Amino acid sequence: MNETLALTQDLINRNSVTPEDAGCQPLLCKRLEPLGFTAEHMRFEEVDNLWLRRGTEAPVFCFAGHTDVVPVGPIERWNSNPFEAEIRDGMLYGRGAADMKASIAAFTVATERFVKDYPDHNGSLAYLITSDEEGPSVNGTVKVIETLEARNEKIDWCLVGEPSSTNKLGDMVKNGRRGSLNGYLTINGLQGHVAYPQRGRNAVHLTAPMLAELLEMQWDNGNDFFPPTTFQVSNINSGTGATNIIPGHLDLIINFRFSTEVTADQLMERVENLLKKHELDYELKWILSGNPFLTAEGKLLTAAQAAILEVTGTETELSTSGGTSDGRFIAPTGAQVLELGPCNATIHQINECVAVADLEPLEEIYYQMMKKLLVD
Repeated sequence: MNETLALTQDLINRNSVTPEDAGCQPLLCKRLEPLGFTAEHMRFEEVDNLWLRRGTEAPVFCFAGHTDVVPVGPIERWNSNPFEAEIRDGMLYGRGAADMKASIAAFTVATERFVKDYPDHNGSLAYLITSDEEGPSVNGTVKVIETLEARNEKIDWCLVGEPSSTNKLGDMVKNGRRGSLNGYLTINGLQGHVAYPQRGRNAVHLTAPMLAELLEMQWDNGNDFFPPTTFQVSNINSGTGATNIIPGHLDLIINFRFSTEVTADQLMERVENLLKKHELDYELKWILSGNPFLTAEGKLLTAAQAAILEVTGTETELSTSGGTSDGRFIAPTGAQVLELGPCNATIHQINECVAVADLEPLEEIYYQMMKKLLVD
Protein backbone atom coordinates (compact mmCIF):
# COMPACT_ATOMS: atom_id res chain seq x y z
CA MET A 1 0.00 0.00 0.00
CA ASN A 2 1.40 3.40 -0.97
CA GLU A 3 1.66 6.21 1.57
CA THR A 4 -0.95 8.45 -0.05
CA LEU A 5 -3.53 5.67 -0.11
CA ALA A 6 -2.87 4.79 3.53
CA LEU A 7 -3.20 8.39 4.69
CA THR A 8 -6.33 8.95 2.61
CA GLN A 9 -7.93 5.94 4.26
CA ASP A 10 -6.93 7.19 7.71
CA LEU A 11 -8.53 10.57 7.01
CA ILE A 12 -11.73 9.05 5.58
CA ASN A 13 -12.11 6.89 8.68
CA ARG A 14 -12.48 10.04 10.79
CA ASN A 15 -16.11 11.18 10.96
CA SER A 16 -15.52 14.85 10.24
CA VAL A 17 -18.96 16.05 9.14
CA THR A 18 -18.80 19.85 9.12
CA PRO A 19 -17.75 21.59 11.32
CA GLU A 20 -16.02 18.64 13.01
CA ASP A 21 -12.36 17.98 12.29
CA ALA A 22 -12.33 14.62 14.14
CA GLY A 23 -8.59 14.63 14.68
CA CYS A 24 -7.54 15.15 11.05
CA GLN A 25 -5.58 18.33 11.74
CA PRO A 26 -3.63 16.87 14.69
CA LEU A 27 -2.72 13.96 12.42
CA LEU A 28 -1.28 16.39 9.87
CA CYS A 29 0.68 18.14 12.63
CA LYS A 30 2.10 14.84 13.77
CA ARG A 31 3.48 14.21 10.30
CA LEU A 32 4.60 17.71 9.37
CA GLU A 33 5.99 19.21 12.57
CA PRO A 34 8.99 16.80 12.56
CA LEU A 35 9.85 18.23 9.12
CA GLY A 36 10.32 21.72 10.58
CA PHE A 37 6.79 23.05 10.23
CA THR A 38 5.52 25.33 12.98
CA ALA A 39 1.87 24.67 13.79
CA GLU A 40 -0.58 27.36 14.81
CA HIS A 41 -4.04 26.17 15.82
CA MET A 42 -6.72 28.78 15.26
CA ARG A 43 -10.12 27.91 16.70
CA PHE A 44 -12.95 30.33 15.98
CA GLU A 45 -16.28 29.45 17.62
CA GLU A 46 -16.84 25.74 16.83
CA VAL A 47 -14.36 25.59 13.94
CA ASP A 48 -10.82 24.18 14.05
CA ASN A 49 -8.30 25.73 11.69
CA LEU A 50 -4.62 25.00 11.20
CA TRP A 51 -1.81 27.18 9.87
CA LEU A 52 1.45 25.32 9.31
CA ARG A 53 4.57 26.97 7.98
CA ARG A 54 8.11 25.84 7.23
CA GLY A 55 10.50 28.73 6.64
CA THR A 56 10.32 32.47 7.21
CA GLU A 57 11.19 33.89 3.81
CA ALA A 58 9.14 34.71 0.73
CA PRO A 59 7.86 33.42 -1.58
CA VAL A 60 5.27 31.37 0.32
CA PHE A 61 3.72 28.37 -1.41
CA CYS A 62 0.60 27.28 0.48
CA PHE A 63 -1.51 24.15 0.22
CA ALA A 64 -5.09 24.96 1.25
CA GLY A 65 -7.87 22.53 2.01
CA HIS A 66 -10.64 21.39 4.30
CA THR A 67 -10.97 18.37 6.54
CA ASP A 68 -14.74 18.71 7.00
CA VAL A 69 -17.14 16.77 4.77
CA VAL A 70 -20.82 17.03 3.93
CA PRO A 71 -23.36 14.76 5.70
CA VAL A 72 -23.63 11.25 4.29
CA GLY A 73 -27.36 11.27 3.61
CA PRO A 74 -29.31 7.99 3.95
CA ILE A 75 -26.56 5.70 5.21
CA GLU A 76 -28.51 2.60 4.16
CA ARG A 77 -28.01 3.64 0.53
CA TRP A 78 -24.23 3.39 0.83
CA ASN A 79 -22.66 0.12 -0.27
CA SER A 80 -20.22 0.38 2.63
CA ASN A 81 -19.78 2.44 5.77
CA PRO A 82 -18.96 5.99 4.59
CA PHE A 83 -16.47 6.38 7.44
CA GLU A 84 -14.72 3.05 6.91
CA ALA A 85 -12.67 3.46 3.74
CA GLU A 86 -13.11 0.50 1.41
CA ILE A 87 -11.52 -0.38 -1.93
CA ARG A 88 -13.71 -2.02 -4.55
CA ASP A 89 -12.84 -2.47 -8.21
CA GLY A 90 -9.98 -0.01 -8.05
CA MET A 91 -12.00 2.74 -6.36
CA LEU A 92 -11.59 4.00 -2.80
CA TYR A 93 -15.01 4.64 -1.24
CA GLY A 94 -15.89 6.88 1.67
CA ARG A 95 -17.26 10.31 2.50
CA GLY A 96 -14.64 12.89 1.62
CA ALA A 97 -12.62 10.53 -0.57
CA ALA A 98 -12.63 13.02 -3.46
CA ASP A 99 -13.70 16.16 -1.58
CA MET A 100 -11.03 16.50 -0.38
CA LYS A 101 -9.18 14.00 1.80
CA ALA A 102 -7.28 12.43 -1.09
CA SER A 103 -5.82 15.83 -1.94
CA ILE A 104 -4.81 16.49 1.67
CA ALA A 105 -3.11 13.10 1.85
CA ALA A 106 -1.32 13.76 -1.43
CA PHE A 107 -0.22 17.22 -0.20
CA THR A 108 1.24 15.68 2.92
CA VAL A 109 3.08 12.76 1.37
CA ALA A 110 4.43 14.98 -1.41
CA THR A 111 5.65 17.47 1.19
CA GLU A 112 7.35 14.77 3.24
CA ARG A 113 9.23 13.59 0.17
CA PHE A 114 10.04 17.10 -1.01
CA VAL A 115 11.47 18.28 2.31
CA LYS A 116 13.60 15.14 2.54
CA ASP A 117 14.93 15.73 -0.97
CA TYR A 118 15.28 19.52 -0.68
CA PRO A 119 15.65 20.48 2.99
CA ASP A 120 17.13 23.86 2.03
CA HIS A 121 14.45 24.82 -0.51
CA ASN A 122 13.79 28.46 -1.33
CA GLY A 123 11.05 30.46 0.34
CA SER A 124 8.49 28.85 2.63
CA LEU A 125 5.97 26.02 2.55
CA ALA A 126 2.64 26.46 4.30
CA TYR A 127 -0.68 24.71 4.94
CA LEU A 128 -4.02 26.41 5.56
CA ILE A 129 -6.50 23.76 6.67
CA THR A 130 -10.05 24.41 7.90
CA SER A 131 -13.07 22.41 9.06
CA ASP A 132 -15.60 25.02 7.87
CA GLU A 133 -15.54 24.84 4.06
CA GLU A 134 -18.63 22.66 3.69
CA GLY A 135 -20.54 24.69 6.30
CA PRO A 136 -21.26 28.40 6.61
CA SER A 137 -17.63 29.29 5.85
CA VAL A 138 -17.60 32.13 8.36
CA ASN A 139 -15.16 30.82 11.00
CA GLY A 140 -12.75 29.03 8.74
CA THR A 141 -10.38 30.17 6.00
CA VAL A 142 -11.73 33.72 6.01
CA LYS A 143 -10.81 34.15 9.69
CA VAL A 144 -7.35 32.65 9.20
CA ILE A 145 -6.70 35.02 6.31
CA GLU A 146 -7.85 37.96 8.43
CA THR A 147 -5.36 36.89 11.11
CA LEU A 148 -2.50 36.55 8.61
CA GLU A 149 -3.33 39.87 6.97
CA ALA A 150 -3.37 41.64 10.34
CA ARG A 151 0.27 40.67 10.86
CA ASN A 152 1.18 41.20 7.20
CA GLU A 153 1.92 37.52 6.58
CA LYS A 154 1.38 36.95 2.87
CA ILE A 155 0.77 33.92 0.67
CA ASP A 156 2.30 34.22 -2.80
CA TRP A 157 1.05 30.99 -4.39
CA CYS A 158 -1.90 28.94 -3.14
CA LEU A 159 -2.89 25.51 -4.40
CA VAL A 160 -6.37 24.53 -3.21
CA GLY A 161 -6.95 20.78 -3.34
CA GLU A 162 -10.55 20.91 -4.54
CA PRO A 163 -11.48 18.08 -6.91
CA SER A 164 -11.07 19.89 -10.22
CA SER A 165 -10.61 17.04 -12.68
CA THR A 166 -13.54 15.86 -14.79
CA ASN A 167 -12.82 12.73 -16.83
CA LYS A 168 -9.22 12.00 -15.89
CA LEU A 169 -6.68 13.31 -13.43
CA GLY A 170 -5.34 16.72 -14.36
CA ASP A 171 -7.59 17.35 -17.35
CA MET A 172 -8.89 20.54 -15.72
CA VAL A 173 -7.72 23.04 -13.13
CA LYS A 174 -9.76 25.91 -11.78
CA ASN A 175 -7.88 29.16 -12.27
CA GLY A 176 -10.75 31.22 -10.89
CA ARG A 177 -14.33 31.09 -9.69
CA ARG A 178 -17.42 33.13 -10.28
CA GLY A 179 -18.76 35.35 -7.54
CA SER A 180 -21.89 34.36 -5.62
CA LEU A 181 -24.50 36.86 -4.44
CA ASN A 182 -27.66 35.81 -2.57
CA GLY A 183 -30.76 37.92 -2.09
CA TYR A 184 -33.55 37.28 0.44
CA LEU A 185 -36.58 39.13 -0.89
CA THR A 186 -40.06 39.60 0.56
CA ILE A 187 -42.83 41.22 -1.48
CA ASN A 188 -45.64 42.59 0.70
CA GLY A 189 -49.25 42.60 -0.40
CA LEU A 190 -52.47 42.47 1.59
CA GLN A 191 -54.08 39.23 2.73
CA GLY A 192 -57.78 38.84 2.03
CA HIS A 193 -60.62 36.57 0.91
CA VAL A 194 -60.30 35.27 -2.64
CA ALA A 195 -64.00 36.06 -3.22
CA TYR A 196 -63.25 39.74 -2.62
CA PRO A 197 -60.04 40.41 -4.56
CA GLN A 198 -60.69 44.14 -4.52
CA ARG A 199 -60.07 44.09 -0.76
CA GLY A 200 -56.66 42.46 -0.98
CA ARG A 201 -53.39 42.75 -2.87
CA ASN A 202 -52.14 39.38 -4.06
CA ALA A 203 -48.40 39.23 -3.46
CA VAL A 204 -47.97 36.55 -6.12
CA HIS A 205 -49.75 38.64 -8.74
CA LEU A 206 -47.75 41.71 -7.75
CA THR A 207 -44.46 39.82 -8.06
CA ALA A 208 -45.08 38.02 -11.35
CA PRO A 209 -44.48 40.92 -13.80
CA MET A 210 -41.31 41.99 -11.99
CA LEU A 211 -40.01 38.42 -11.85
CA ALA A 212 -40.72 37.86 -15.54
CA GLU A 213 -38.67 40.94 -16.39
CA LEU A 214 -35.91 39.89 -14.02
CA LEU A 215 -35.64 36.50 -15.71
CA GLU A 216 -35.20 38.12 -19.13
CA MET A 217 -32.38 40.43 -18.09
CA GLN A 218 -28.94 40.09 -19.67
CA TRP A 219 -26.42 40.87 -16.95
CA ASP A 220 -23.22 40.75 -19.00
CA ASN A 221 -21.62 38.82 -21.86
CA GLY A 222 -18.86 37.16 -19.85
CA ASN A 223 -15.29 37.22 -21.14
CA ASP A 224 -12.45 34.93 -22.18
CA PHE A 225 -12.34 33.35 -18.72
CA PHE A 226 -15.91 33.57 -17.42
CA PRO A 227 -19.30 32.67 -18.88
CA PRO A 228 -22.05 35.31 -18.69
CA THR A 229 -23.48 36.03 -15.26
CA THR A 230 -26.48 33.85 -14.38
CA PHE A 231 -29.53 34.50 -12.22
CA GLN A 232 -31.63 31.83 -10.49
CA VAL A 233 -34.58 31.74 -8.11
CA SER A 234 -33.65 29.00 -5.65
CA ASN A 235 -36.66 29.26 -3.30
CA ILE A 236 -40.14 30.75 -3.54
CA ASN A 237 -42.93 30.59 -0.99
CA SER A 238 -46.32 32.24 -0.57
CA GLY A 239 -49.79 31.60 0.74
CA THR A 240 -51.16 29.80 3.77
CA GLY A 241 -52.05 26.48 2.17
CA ALA A 242 -55.74 27.40 2.14
CA THR A 243 -57.61 27.76 -1.14
CA ASN A 244 -59.66 30.78 -0.14
CA ILE A 245 -57.02 33.24 1.10
CA ILE A 246 -55.22 35.86 -1.00
CA PRO A 247 -51.51 35.62 -0.07
CA GLY A 248 -50.32 38.73 1.72
CA HIS A 249 -46.62 38.22 1.09
CA LEU A 250 -44.22 36.27 -1.09
CA ASP A 251 -40.69 35.20 -0.11
CA LEU A 252 -37.96 34.55 -2.65
CA ILE A 253 -34.32 33.55 -2.38
CA ILE A 254 -32.34 34.54 -5.45
CA ASN A 255 -28.76 33.88 -6.49
CA PHE A 256 -26.32 35.40 -8.95
CA ARG A 257 -23.19 33.60 -10.11
CA PHE A 258 -21.31 36.49 -11.62
CA SER A 259 -18.25 37.16 -13.72
CA THR A 260 -15.59 39.85 -13.45
CA GLU A 261 -17.58 41.91 -15.97
CA VAL A 262 -20.00 43.09 -13.29
CA THR A 263 -19.79 43.89 -9.58
CA ALA A 264 -22.05 42.79 -6.76
CA ASP A 265 -23.04 46.42 -6.20
CA GLN A 266 -24.13 46.77 -9.83
CA LEU A 267 -26.26 43.62 -9.60
CA MET A 268 -27.91 44.80 -6.38
CA GLU A 269 -28.62 48.21 -7.88
CA ARG A 270 -30.26 46.77 -10.99
CA VAL A 271 -32.53 44.49 -8.96
CA GLU A 272 -33.57 47.25 -6.60
CA ASN A 273 -34.24 49.66 -9.48
CA LEU A 274 -36.54 47.03 -10.99
CA LEU A 275 -38.42 46.61 -7.72
CA LYS A 276 -38.92 50.36 -7.51
CA LYS A 277 -39.99 50.52 -11.16
CA HIS A 278 -42.80 48.08 -10.40
CA GLU A 279 -43.70 50.09 -7.27
CA LEU A 280 -43.46 47.07 -5.01
CA ASP A 281 -43.48 47.15 -1.23
CA TYR A 282 -40.49 44.98 -0.48
CA GLU A 283 -37.81 43.97 2.01
CA LEU A 284 -34.47 42.77 0.66
CA LYS A 285 -31.35 41.47 2.37
CA TRP A 286 -28.21 40.75 0.39
CA ILE A 287 -25.46 38.28 1.35
CA LEU A 288 -22.27 38.24 -0.73
CA SER A 289 -20.73 34.77 -0.47
CA GLY A 290 -17.69 35.79 -2.46
CA ASN A 291 -16.43 37.93 -5.31
CA PRO A 292 -15.04 36.37 -8.49
CA PHE A 293 -11.32 35.76 -8.68
CA LEU A 294 -8.96 34.86 -11.50
CA THR A 295 -5.36 33.73 -11.90
CA ALA A 296 -4.92 34.31 -15.61
CA GLU A 297 -1.15 33.82 -15.65
CA GLY A 298 1.90 33.55 -13.43
CA LYS A 299 4.41 31.09 -11.99
CA LEU A 300 1.80 28.99 -10.15
CA LEU A 301 -0.22 28.36 -13.30
CA THR A 302 2.91 27.62 -15.33
CA ALA A 303 4.14 25.16 -12.69
CA ALA A 304 0.78 23.36 -12.54
CA GLN A 305 0.46 23.02 -16.30
CA ALA A 306 4.03 21.71 -16.63
CA ALA A 307 3.68 19.27 -13.71
CA ILE A 308 0.41 17.84 -15.01
CA LEU A 309 1.89 17.39 -18.49
CA GLU A 310 5.01 15.67 -17.13
CA VAL A 311 3.11 13.29 -14.85
CA THR A 312 0.00 12.49 -16.88
CA GLY A 313 0.80 13.59 -20.43
CA THR A 314 -2.32 15.75 -20.37
CA GLU A 315 -2.62 19.33 -21.63
CA THR A 316 -4.82 20.69 -18.87
CA GLU A 317 -7.85 22.89 -19.49
CA LEU A 318 -8.39 26.08 -17.50
CA SER A 319 -11.87 26.67 -16.11
CA THR A 320 -13.79 28.97 -13.79
CA SER A 321 -16.90 26.78 -13.73
CA GLY A 322 -18.58 25.29 -10.69
CA GLY A 323 -19.47 26.67 -7.31
CA THR A 324 -17.46 28.66 -4.82
CA SER A 325 -14.37 27.57 -2.92
CA ASP A 326 -12.22 28.98 -0.15
CA GLY A 327 -9.98 30.38 -2.84
CA ARG A 328 -12.33 33.37 -2.80
CA PHE A 329 -10.96 34.37 0.60
CA ILE A 330 -7.30 33.96 -0.37
CA ALA A 331 -7.17 35.58 -3.82
CA PRO A 332 -8.09 39.12 -2.60
CA THR A 333 -4.82 39.22 -0.63
CA GLY A 334 -2.91 39.25 -3.92
CA ALA A 335 -2.07 35.55 -3.97
CA GLN A 336 -2.09 33.54 -7.17
CA VAL A 337 -4.70 30.80 -6.57
CA LEU A 338 -5.40 27.55 -8.39
CA GLU A 339 -7.56 24.52 -7.61
CA LEU A 340 -6.20 21.13 -8.56
CA GLY A 341 -7.37 17.76 -7.33
CA PRO A 342 -8.88 14.41 -8.33
CA CYS A 343 -12.01 13.74 -10.38
CA ASN A 344 -15.19 15.31 -9.04
CA ALA A 345 -17.81 12.97 -10.53
CA THR A 346 -19.03 11.63 -7.16
CA ILE A 347 -18.48 14.55 -4.76
CA HIS A 348 -21.35 15.06 -2.28
CA GLN A 349 -22.99 11.89 -3.62
CA ILE A 350 -23.87 8.53 -2.09
CA ASN A 351 -20.87 6.19 -2.52
CA GLU A 352 -18.37 9.02 -3.04
CA CYS A 353 -15.11 7.60 -4.33
CA VAL A 354 -11.73 8.30 -5.86
CA ALA A 355 -9.62 6.16 -8.18
CA VAL A 356 -6.79 4.44 -6.30
CA ALA A 357 -4.65 4.69 -9.43
CA ASP A 358 -4.89 8.51 -9.30
CA LEU A 359 -3.47 8.92 -5.80
CA GLU A 360 0.24 8.47 -6.52
CA PRO A 361 0.16 10.59 -9.71
CA LEU A 362 -1.66 13.34 -7.78
CA GLU A 363 1.05 13.27 -5.12
CA GLU A 364 3.69 13.43 -7.84
CA ILE A 365 2.03 16.47 -9.44
CA TYR A 366 2.13 18.30 -6.12
CA TYR A 367 5.76 17.27 -5.62
CA GLN A 368 6.76 18.56 -9.03
CA MET A 369 4.95 21.85 -8.40
CA MET A 370 6.92 22.41 -5.19
CA LYS A 371 10.12 21.62 -7.04
CA LYS A 372 9.35 24.04 -9.87
CA LEU A 373 8.36 26.87 -7.51
CA LEU A 374 10.85 26.48 -4.68
CA VAL A 375 13.90 24.79 -6.26
CA ASP A 376 14.16 25.20 -10.03
